[in-house]
Amino acid sequence: MGESSGKKNKPIIGITIGDVNGIGPEVIIKSLEDSRILKQFTPVIYASGKVISYYRKNLNKENFNYQQIGSIEKVVHRKVNVLNAWEEAIEINPGQANETGGKYAVLSLQKAVADLKEGKIDAITTAPLSKDLVQSNDFNFPGHTEYLTQEAGEKESLMFLVHEALRVGVVTGHIPLSEVSQKVTKEKIVTKLKKMIKSLQKDFGIKKPRIAVLGMNPHAGENGLLGEEEEKVVTPAIDEVRSGHHIVMGPFPADGFFGMSSYKQYDSVLAMYHDQGLIPFKTLAFEEGVNYTAGLPFVRTSPDHGTAFAIAGKNEADETSFRNALYLANDIIRQRNENQYESAEEK
Repeated sequence: MGESSGKKNKPIIGITIGDVNGIGPEVIIKSLEDSRILKQFTPVIYASGKVISYYRKNLNKENFNYQQIGSIEKVVHRKVNVLNAWEEAIEINPGQANETGGKYAVLSLQKAVADLKEGKIDAITTAPLSKDLVQSNDFNFPGHTEYLTQEAGEKESLMFLVHEALRVGVVTGHIPLSEVSQKVTKEKIVTKLKKMIKSLQKDFGIKKPRIAVLGMNPHAGENGLLGEEEEKVVTPAIDEVRSGHHIVMGPFPADGFFGMSSYKQYDSVLAMYHDQGLIPFKTLAFEEGVNYTAGLPFVRTSPDHGTAFAIAGKNEADETSFRNALYLANDIIRQRNENQYESAEEK
């Protein structure tokens, strides 16, 4: 294989195809058709030449060029690479949610993660898949985040939504709302806060981050009138992390916090559950924001949207979020390498 990051060649970012019937292939091609991106990193799409050729024609992107390879060892720098993760031809039906889309989304992901874990690529950016279509005896995860956390050998990771100065993490992710209260414990909040702080330092270069923590209940519990989680769980977690000389404030009522743009005063916000964090984030940054799985030894980013079957194959998908996900992965790789260089110099 060509030399990877830290040497003369650019970082290698693996790209999973996601559901072949969703907008993943479209936003990938649109993101990579500008060859200037190749000056930053080397992209490797884990799919098949047949799938990319189909969408190249479907989108009328005849000027989109790529190099087909059989394994990551054959990567060609300064070109878009398509790694043939399978050889067989598959039927592509844009906009249709079916078993084919789920099966090959998982195959693409597994191949890319295998190379990622072996250090053959520097990061992955994942195109959207349908969570229900990927379920099988071999793949029983609510989504990318949970699968990657297990593959990394970690008990926890942090779903971190990123857009310019706005960063929002969540304590609980893809679980039913009815389970949130019992899953939000002091220990879990402390773990997520520590992962958030470490990521802000290691991945974003913010040495002394300022973090805001949202309450669980309306009005952050209103001194116990609207719930006890703030007094019994959230505040003790904040106090514990703050005792380590970190700047952690809250708990804040979630509605007023975003309504008054208080987030602009902080480097990051920790929400208690999925929708509490993602609704304001997507309202403020949809089509531009990026989902980053923080707290893992490897780098994974993705766009902040789903498969969008309703517009798949219509050449209507906006690639901004996916392109930003690629650039964020590249930025984090470089930030981590810089930190390692600085640590080595200190020794």
